[in-house]
Amino acid sequence: MKFYARKLPFRCLSVSLPFGVCNISNVPCKSCFSYFSTLSSVFCSVSPQFAGDRIPGEQQKCMILGRDSDVNVVLARISPGSSEAEVLQSLLSDPACDSIHITDNFVDWVLYRFKDDWKSALGAFRWAQSRPGYNPSPELYDKLVDILGKMKKMEKMHSLIDEMHANHLVSLNTIAKVMRRFAGAGEWKEAVRTFDELGKFGLEKNAESMNLLLDTLCKENKVQQAREIFSELKSHIPPNANTFNVFIHGWCKVNRVEEAYWTIQEMKGNGCSPCVISYSTIIMSYCQQFNFQRVYELLDEMQGLGCVPNVITFTTIMCFLTKSGAFEEALKIAERMKSVGCKPDTLFYNALIHTLGRAHRLQEATRVLKVEMPRNGVQPNTSTYNTIIAMFCHHLQEERALEFFRDLESSPYCKPDVQSYFPLLKLCFKVGKTDDFLNKLVNAMVNKHHLSLDLSSYTLLIHGLCRANKCEWAYLVFEDMIRQEITPRYKTCSVLLQEIKQKNMHDAADRIELFMKKMKTS
Repeated sequence: MKFYARKLPFRCLSVSLPFGVCNISNVPCKSCFSYFSTLSSVFCSVSPQFAGDRIPGEQQKCMILGRDSDVNVVLARISPGSSEAEVLQSLLSDPACDSIHITDNFVDWVLYRFKDDWKSALGAFRWAQSRPGYNPSPELYDKLVDILGKMKKMEKMHSLIDEMHANHLVSLNTIAKVMRRFAGAGEWKEAVRTFDELGKFGLEKNAESMNLLLDTLCKENKVQQAREIFSELKSHIPPNANTFNVFIHGWCKVNRVEEAYWTIQEMKGNGCSPCVISYSTIIMSYCQQFNFQRVYELLDEMQGLGCVPNVITFTTIMCFLTKSGAFEEALKIAERMKSVGCKPDTLFYNALIHTLGRAHRLQEATRVLKVEMPRNGVQPNTSTYNTIIAMFCHHLQEERALEFFRDLESSPYCKPDVQSYFPLLKLCFKVGKTDDFLNKLVNAMVNKHHLSLDLSSYTLLIHGLCRANKCEWAYLVFEDMIRQEITPRYKTCSVLLQEIKQKNMHDAADRIELFMKKMKTS
């Protein structure tokens, strides 16, 4: 994750700053779980949406800046807490708004900015709608439907749907958003009723629409209700493979993995072939239970059916084996993957490097990045370098860690992020380098790479400074945190207050105590 420039005052940069805890066991998990998340959404494939045409960079930049400028004009005219009618009237009566050229891209941007403020979103939409010659696209209507549903304004959402229906704008995508918002609000019966009314909008009850309903219910843990509805529908709506994959994911989500496996048998009985997604979803659930015997049985079953595991499957298994401490078993997964001709990707290599590091095989981990990845045409990303850096820091090999950090800085593929610095800053405290070296790191982080501190960063910083007996500087960081409107954790305040009192910094102690009282009352 990258935090864009919100620089600390220069006085804070001269402080010995600990960026604290970067546990090597956590480093690749972010990469691996970004893979796992694809399993939960794979049943609803959505094509990427791009705002605007592909145009040369400078021209596109100007368009974005222009659009943002127009949006800021609209934002400036809307008072917080205004009703949708007041928002509409404010925009209609302002001459500056009359000069704005309304396009779908512009309205899309406005709705994005007001995604958590339904009154402003609805009022601004109505204003755009009132402009001569402009009619919002169905996709924009759908976005407004989603905003109203998200904010649980169901009557408003229904009114908008009726308006869309009168203009023949209701699509299956609209219905999907309505059903998901009802289910998310705990009104799953309304979601079912929406499906029952598909014919009213000229839409068909078929496998696609049924799967949307079932997926909506399963994602809200209403798997049993989804099964009951499926039992009623399947006699006149034939299920397809996606139907069963929805249930497989649903059962796994509620930790009923045996039901998920039974669904695979049901799938076969209905003439549908389980795919790699079907098995990988169940394998991930068994991995979460550390039931690797069942994992291996499913791998064998997959291969027996000619359903070859993919890189996601193998990465999942290797990560959980590593998490369980079975490093050698995890490394055998890499060999098994090669034996079935499955090609590794960046995230797989990140997990492999992490496993090798945990197994104290640092030279082999380094070889993966330096030799194996280039040989196989796989480009490293920031997480790849972060894993290597954290590995050497964990083993107190400062020079090797800095070597790879410099490689990351000069890489044509990626650049450092906050996580790149965490292990280096932690290492500074481990080895007692809490002055010049640490100061250089933090200055480079903020001024060279324009990385900002988030809540976790500030928390680690303050705790580390207190442990290093540098509470004066910790207090400066605390003050900067408040200025940046980032609320510290109560425990952080307590730790800092204790150290401050020992230094007889009475004014600072009063300030912290006052802040803690406000935290309690709020």
